[in-house]
Amino acid sequence: MTSQPTPTKAGNAPGRAGEPGGGLQAGLKNRHLSMIAIGGVIGAGLFVGSSSGIATAGPGILLSYALVGTLVVLVMRMLGEMSAANPTSGSFSAHADRALGRWAGFSIGWLYWFFWVVVLAVEATAGAKILQSWIPAVPQWGWALIVMIVLTATNLVSVGSYGEFEFWFAGIKVVAIGAFIVVGALAIFGVLPGVHSDKAGLSNLTAHGGFLPHGPGAILTGVLLVVFSFMGSEIATLAAGESEDPQRAVTKSTNSIIWRIGVFYLGSILVVVSLLPWNDPSIKSKGSYVAALDSLGIAHAGQIMNFIVLTSVLSCLNSGLYTASRMAFSLGRRGDAPKAFARTTRRGVPMAAIVVSVLFGFLAVFFNYKFPDSVFLFLVNSSGAVALFVWLVICFSQLRMRKIIQREAPEKLIVKMWLYPYLTWAAAALIVFVLGYMLTDTEHDGRETVLLSLLVAAVVLVIAVAKEKLGGGRTADPAVDAEQARAEVGA
Repeated sequence: MTSQPTPTKAGNAPGRAGEPGGGLQAGLKNRHLSMIAIGGVIGAGLFVGSSSGIATAGPGILLSYALVGTLVVLVMRMLGEMSAANPTSGSFSAHADRALGRWAGFSIGWLYWFFWVVVLAVEATAGAKILQSWIPAVPQWGWALIVMIVLTATNLVSVGSYGEFEFWFAGIKVVAIGAFIVVGALAIFGVLPGVHSDKAGLSNLTAHGGFLPHGPGAILTGVLLVVFSFMGSEIATLAAGESEDPQRAVTKSTNSIIWRIGVFYLGSILVVVSLLPWNDPSIKSKGSYVAALDSLGIAHAGQIMNFIVLTSVLSCLNSGLYTASRMAFSLGRRGDAPKAFARTTRRGVPMAAIVVSVLFGFLAVFFNYKFPDSVFLFLVNSSGAVALFVWLVICFSQLRMRKIIQREAPEKLIVKMWLYPYLTWAAAALIVFVLGYMLTDTEHDGRETVLLSLLVAAVVLVIAVAKEKLGGGRTADPAVDAEQARAEVGA
């Protein structure tokens, strides 16, 4: 595999392939990007967290998923418009920097980095629990350490190795959930060979207290429970900066987001609530997907699902480390992080950015084992609303960036946001509404999550404003400004 620098395509630093500091390189193939885009919307939260949503909203959880899915489609369309015009490793952070100001790019970039290093600890712990249940001789913390080391090594080798691992991780997730939908659908219509379930049927959607057994308000509560399982759909736009044809990769992933969410989220949840009554105790005790498989009498359903969840966890860890390091790299290139973050190895890998990200991940794992109910709980809650902050910033960035692109390089509007600016404003209003509704939620820690996330965001914002005033609004490397400007106007 040959690696070539892509300074004009990806907006990365200029440099020659094979030289330290030569910038990120085009090491991701089209098949890598395709699977990253597809697998990016299938998080471990879909398998693990859907049971609480079903218990809260009943079959009406489908409307919660549809509502959040629609929001994600709109946000991804906005991000796709900006990223197709200017693919860059910083994605929405770099776009916010250009459209809203240095304070915005700095703030949302660091908040996003913070979110993913906390996710590293959450997913490493989840994976360690599964692995220890299989091999109890190794302590849970030992498995967490092993998983983190292996995936760190993968990311340090080259972006191609990350892409290859993610291709297979995501591939297993896609095949598994596709098989689940097919098998479940056959069982629902009574045509699955050798299986007869007296509980399965579309009648489950309305037979047990109605489609909305807890009333329409449960739809919004369901939104709060499922919204964070969609985080990760934006990873494809960051990874596109290291592909051979960034514009094509961004356009393809943006255009396919509708069917991906429709099939993998709505399709699989529809199967779950049709196979079993929504209030079946096994959904909460075993997990929604395991309970659904068990209802069909499939042998070893729990272990099969544990393997799929482990794959999802490893995929999330792999992508989380990649995403955090690339955001740190972008911040370093723009002078918003230490210069060392922007240095790359001969293989185009930002080693310092990866190492620092994983060290914070290790620290968070330590807090999870040592102070789970204090320090780690604070880390999780204070990063919980970052997804919504990111989506909101994307909305406001697109409102400004569309005018900039139309003025400077209209031919770069390959992907266009639908019904601009009305749908953009509608999406922003919905995000603000969800944040406001979370403030009324004390049962599921929604209020605490928003308030702590706002506290951390305020601290980062103060640092950003102070840095901009003290630094005069210039990056540490004027050459990067010039390079990015040429990429943005198509020079």
